[in-house]
Amino acid sequence: MNPVLTTETDAIIGWHRDGEGIVTLTMDDPGQATNTMTDAMADALLSTVERLEAEKDSIAGVIITSGKETFFAGGDLNRLMNAGPADVADISAGLDHFKMCFRRIETLGRPVVAAINGTALGGGFEVALAAHHRIALNKKGSVLGLPEVTLGVLPGAGGVTRVVRLLGITDAVLGVVGEGRRMVPAKALDVGIIDEVVSTQEELIDRARAWIADNPKASQPLDRKGYRIPGGTPATPALAAQLPAYPANLRKQLKGSPMPAPIAVLAVAVEGAQVDLDTAFAIETRYCAQLICGQISTNMIKALFFDLNAVNNGASRPQDRPVRKAEKVAVLGAGMMGAAIAYVSAQSGIEVVLRDVTIEAAERGKDYSRRLLDGAVAKGRISADARESVLARIIATDNISDVAGADLVVEAVFEDIELKRRVLAEVADHVGPGALLASNTSALPIAEMAAAVDRPADVIGLHFFSPVDKMPLVEIVVGENTSDDALARGLDFVRQIRKTPIVVKDAYGCYANRVIAKFVDEALSLVAEGMHPASAEQAALQAGFPAGALTLFDEINMKTIAKIRAGFIADANARDVDFVTSASYPLVDRMLGEFDRPGRLEGRGFYEYDGPGGARGRLWPQLAEQYHRPDVLIPFEDAKERMLVAAALEAVRCLDEGVVSTVAEANIGSIMGIGYPVWTGGTLQYINQYAGGPAGFVVRADELRGRYGDRFVVPESLRGRAGRDERYL
Repeated sequence: MNPVLTTETDAIIGWHRDGEGIVTLTMDDPGQATNTMTDAMADALLSTVERLEAEKDSIAGVIITSGKETFFAGGDLNRLMNAGPADVADISAGLDHFKMCFRRIETLGRPVVAAINGTALGGGFEVALAAHHRIALNKKGSVLGLPEVTLGVLPGAGGVTRVVRLLGITDAVLGVVGEGRRMVPAKALDVGIIDEVVSTQEELIDRARAWIADNPKASQPLDRKGYRIPGGTPATPALAAQLPAYPANLRKQLKGSPMPAPIAVLAVAVEGAQVDLDTAFAIETRYCAQLICGQISTNMIKALFFDLNAVNNGASRPQDRPVRKAEKVAVLGAGMMGAAIAYVSAQSGIEVVLRDVTIEAAERGKDYSRRLLDGAVAKGRISADARESVLARIIATDNISDVAGADLVVEAVFEDIELKRRVLAEVADHVGPGALLASNTSALPIAEMAAAVDRPADVIGLHFFSPVDKMPLVEIVVGENTSDDALARGLDFVRQIRKTPIVVKDAYGCYANRVIAKFVDEALSLVAEGMHPASAEQAALQAGFPAGALTLFDEINMKTIAKIRAGFIADANARDVDFVTSASYPLVDRMLGEFDRPGRLEGRGFYEYDGPGGARGRLWPQLAEQYHRPDVLIPFEDAKERMLVAAALEAVRCLDEGVVSTVAEANIGSIMGIGYPVWTGGTLQYINQYAGGPAGFVVRADELRGRYGDRFVVPESLRGRAGRDERYL
């Protein structure tokens, strides 16, 4: 006799039992745009589990799916961001609650299928891991995985433990949880964290029902007699021989940066593999709760979720302007920057005219796209047809008339104000009157360039960072005459090419260059003051910067650095503000003059190279011979904090001057534009999170000023904020 059909859809987890006894649980929290691990969801999950157990005899199987576009978004990040040391017990209880519910689902004694109809990340994918079978819909934009480590935490609702028992320690850590990889369904299938991929919603449910019918006695592999963790436990000789390399590789990857989450993931995987399941869950909870309640996860969640979403959702976009997409973009100048801008535009489906003074130069620019696309085809990331489609959208030309009909122009010629003015004036006569005119400049004044055309309101700056295909940030520079319509269109274009935009005022150096200059000034000053160059590089890495300043200087080229420095000095003089020099300036001047070592491009700089533009070797020995003084003892903590504090102080000045207008943009711009350490949450969040808050930061800055000079002068706005115990929000 078939059970009575039951449908209940007015709850957070809807319940539908069909005539064959298959219960479909539809997660659809009416109070949220996405399903997350809220208290209400926790209560609903427990009630659902209890009902499943009570009605087990009338249930043939269970399908878990979602009523939203996404499957399940994961943890309640607002709650996680605000958790502190006093909340460890509460957070632990919450993690254990979900673990308990998931465990009761997978041991129900009935087949359970996760019908993943969209993105499932973090806690959302941990829901799916509790099922016996996972089927994902191959939907555009859908990603799966356990990316918690990228937010400073780890999968704490059973994620690490279950993936280790599913794939083994090595594949779990290196392929899934250790780097927090987000995967499209096909990749997740290849890795082994899902079992099927389907093309339609109907097929998703049909396959789930069919699997239940074929597997009435389904269970998790870890619950079957004779089960062993793939690859063995740490007691297995072959695995035991490999394990010592894991911490060493992790240290190499982190470069000394204070990022506890990847280390904790490895600890949970290794420790948990040696014990029974319940003890492994307890180990996972302990590590995860400590991370959640620590400051670094707070910083990272604030920056990489809340601040990033605010920026990407148009925090500085004029709200009364319709969204417009570019259909045809003219890129002027086919050098490294122009070629890369053409590539990312064409990849986003935009028709591109890549123009240079000769057809040979334009084709060389298009070759940049050919090389990147050839590499993607060789690695299986795109098809040969997709490669041809992207290339077909790029027209290389030396004929200015080919730009006709472009609704957006990006000038990317050499950083010379008169050249840029001429190029913009020329192109303005060939494109339509409604085209947006943009300059890819990192320092030159937009207002001065706009004066070269008869419609300055349509001129804006789009400062891309190199390499454009990898760097996610674009600074949108607003001149004094730039219209709100132009700003909105600039923001829309940057989002269209899948970059993150921040809006900055038309000021020399914009935001990112001003902030990075303070970081590298301090790093080079350490060398000039007598610290060993290798120690200065290590201080930058241990502070969390992705590369040392000496490495960075060589990449940028010291000729460019000297030119930018001269611009900063001239700008300060023009604004009648004090410019505080540093010990780095004479060092750079000697490298350019006496030593003739300008950087990697010429094959000689702070490092040795195997030729112009070649591979980097060891530090140039004479640098230490010239500058290292063993009698000079600069505390290593001072060395690290000088870089962090100097950059943060400059960010405050930029906020005060209106160079950036929001805290979110200041934080995201520093992380994505200059590599300010992600563990800090960005320049202004670094001040917030400092021991003692802004007041503690001010005390430390004053201390550094007393030791090292006026580069650490605290702006009065910050001193006042510290006195009021106010954070940057």
